[in-house]
Amino acid sequence: MQATFVKKDKAPAGTPTRKIFHGLTGRFARAAPFSYNWQLPEGIFFKLNTTMKLVALVGMPGSGKSEVARVFESNGYRKIRFGDITDEEVRKRGLELNEQNERTVREGLRKQYGMPAYAVLSLPKIEAALKTSNVVVDGLYSWEEYKYLKDKIRGRLNLVAVWSPPALRYKRLQDRKVRPLTEEQARARDFAEIENVNKGGPIAIADYTLHNDSTLQDLTDQANKILRVIK
Repeated sequence: MQATFVKKDKAPAGTPTRKIFHGLTGRFARAAPFSYNWQLPEGIFFKLNTTMKLVALVGMPGSGKSEVARVFESNGYRKIRFGDITDEEVRKRGLELNEQNERTVREGLRKQYGMPAYAVLSLPKIEAALKTSNVVVDGLYSWEEYKYLKDKIRGRLNLVAVWSPPALRYKRLQDRKVRPLTEEQARARDFAEIENVNKGGPIAIADYTLHNDSTLQDLTDQANKILRVIK
């Protein structure tokens, strides 16, 4: 939190003054080499620090969102992963972590909370983190989630799309060690996210787009460039 303090050696006669932060100013006064009067100027005295940034990553499965999130994390961003909500709910129900169970949980949460479900459930954590840190959201899903966050985090949301061609994404999903997908499963998930979750909208309207069809170093370089220019 940032505050603006006004120090006056002498207050004009009849001017109301108010000491603030009594404990702090008391200790300060004993060491200060000058007389002091704390006055509240007209208008708002304290201004909240609104410089913290919120970056949301969106992309199809296997596009490289988690790799980009790691770059932001290494630059001091706090990561909040929407997919953790699914994983926690699957475990809570005593189910195995696999594509079918995850899909069942995702669909159930959206029936309960509406299409912006993951943004709704993550908002308290996002707002708390933004008080002290920049935040990167790994894995925004839907158009409704984007609109919800855009409305709640006014003027502070930066949307970054991570794009890779389908064939390359399917190969990555087949090769990953945790919850690999067959090409058929990956393609079915693509269709479900485009047709049922409205993921195409956020990708189309993203403020920045990273092309992840080369090397990991190239993707890292692109992410670092965005870090330098993002507002």
